Parts: sequence; structure tokens; C-alpha cells
Amino acid sequence: MCRNIRVLHNFEPPATEDEVRAAAVQYVRKVSGSARPSAVNQEAFDAAVEAVAEATRTLLETLVTKAAPRDREVEAAKAKERAAVRYGTN
Repeated sequence: MCRNIRVLHNFEPPATEDEVRAAAVQYVRKVSGSARPSAVNQEAFDAAVEAVAEATRTLLETLVTKAAPRDREVEAAKAKERAAVRYGTN
């Protein structure tokens, strides 16, 4: 999976529209192989982002879990700690 696409399921508060859209943009960029589409492809790129964002919203609304919701700050601290170990920073 693309490293820039973050887990959006089971957070309190739920994923925002901006987070859903950012994940959709990253997915479409990865699949298309283009960070910035040409003018001729912009409409197709935008339509794909909207379709992926809608599918993501539907998925997040219908997923069911018994696990307790995750805390964004705790998860961010864990990610920062993993990065420090991975890259040898303090």
C-alpha cells in the first residue's frame, strides 16, 4: 500500500472529509502514475478521485468492529516512535 494513505477506520472522531479526499488523491496518483495529470487528463483524474472518495466513505460507514476506537494522538505518537527507530533519530 502507498505509504501516504493512512488508516481511516475506527477513529474517534471519525475520518474527516479532507482525510478521505487525501487518501483518494493518493490512490489515484499511485494507480495513474501521475502526481499532476496533464490538462487533457485532469477531468478523468478528478472524476476518479471523486469515485474513490465516495467508495471510501461508503466503506467507512458500513464497516463494523468490536474494537475500541483509536485515538489519533496516541496513533501519531506510535508512528513517530516507529519512525525514530527506523531512521535512527531521537
